[in-house]
Amino acid sequence: MLKKLLCMLGMCVLLLAGGVSHAAKEVLLDRIVAIVDDDIVMQSELDRRVKAIANRLQRQGTPAPARSVLEMRVLNQLILESIQLQRAERAGIRISDDQLNQTINNIARSNNMTLEEFEAQLAMEGETYASAREQIRREMIVTRIQQSSVDRRVRVTEQEIETFLASKEGRSQSGVEYLIGHILIAVQESATESELESARQRAGQILEKLQNGADFRQIAVAESDGRQALEGGVIGWRKENELPSIAAGVLPSLKVGEPSGILQSGSGFHIISPLDKRGGEERIIDQYRVRHILISPSEIRTDEEARAISEKLYERLVDGEDFATLARSNSDDPVSAIDGGDLNWVSEGQMVPEFEQVMLESTLGTISQPFKSSFGWHILQVTETRKQDVGALLQANQARQVIHRRKYEEELVSWLQEIKGEAFISVKDERFEALENE
Repeated sequence: MLKKLLCMLGMCVLLLAGGVSHAAKEVLLDRIVAIVDDDIVMQSELDRRVKAIANRLQRQGTPAPARSVLEMRVLNQLILESIQLQRAERAGIRISDDQLNQTINNIARSNNMTLEEFEAQLAMEGETYASAREQIRREMIVTRIQQSSVDRRVRVTEQEIETFLASKEGRSQSGVEYLIGHILIAVQESATESELESARQRAGQILEKLQNGADFRQIAVAESDGRQALEGGVIGWRKENELPSIAAGVLPSLKVGEPSGILQSGSGFHIISPLDKRGGEERIIDQYRVRHILISPSEIRTDEEARAISEKLYERLVDGEDFATLARSNSDDPVSAIDGGDLNWVSEGQMVPEFEQVMLESTLGTISQPFKSSFGWHILQVTETRKQDVGALLQANQARQVIHRRKYEEELVSWLQEIKGEAFISVKDERFEALENE
């Protein structure tokens, strides 16, 4: 049964203007342009979408194609949209009002507008807030059905990741980058030997300060003759294949914060340093082996009662009872409780802020006093720390994302062609009949 059929029976008839007189002029209010499975596309829908896209192209300064071409493309878009929305409905995909409101607020915020300003902007563009809201909902549903249907068709193998990382593009995207610090003691081209030696000695004195722990940026502001002196000598981030010629052979061998020796060029004497480093095969981070006991409020336990239980457990731990034993029998974290509260190795950014703050401030082996997070009341203990190289893992993840994104786009095109081929499409306007056979 076609959606909106009863409504369309009224809208698609020829009405007689000025009463029922047979001499009156007939006026067509709306008509069906295409039937798509159990849905229909109306001329009014096509007109609204064409107008919206034409207005957007005009605002962007992009010349619009001929009206007939634009209508053909927009109708194809509406047909594909209808097919996907029907599939989403059968799959039970829904967008709640809360989800829609959050998305609209995010759109407004990303355009530096309040919600009221966003509505006013829509009005200026000839679109109502209600219609824009419904279109955003439709787009969200379409995105959901695309993700759920196409993602399962995309597979990225380890061999594909290795091949990508070994390629020129892969090396460029995943290569190491340096935040370059630069100090210049300038000399004129006409400088005498005495002036050169004086500049060299000045550079040597600066290098000695840096080697003794002086702050590179502070020294650069005070001593450098370089263009970036007032920015602390910071040139900016550069990939290894983009390093200035004077730094290319030196910088990769230096540790972060380590100054180079004195480098001479026609413009004077230079000292460079990798102030920071990112990407590449090496990424050293601090990790913490941590265990905890969680006592959560519930329907039968108030927050105050949860706090009181955690304080009694803390007293028992201080008195020497075994942490793992108490965690197994008391913790409300079902995953870690089995392992005596062990969360394994944790890095910064993995835990909720309250937990992370206590973890970072804890002395090795010390049992923390009870503290609260959104999950409840915790007691934690850091049992080990280490520095871990996660560079290779990050590189592999970045490569996987690039490959997945490309495959997803290819599979999306194929999937859209497939579902269009499987759908019943009947175009009622001879101008667009070619869409039935695409």
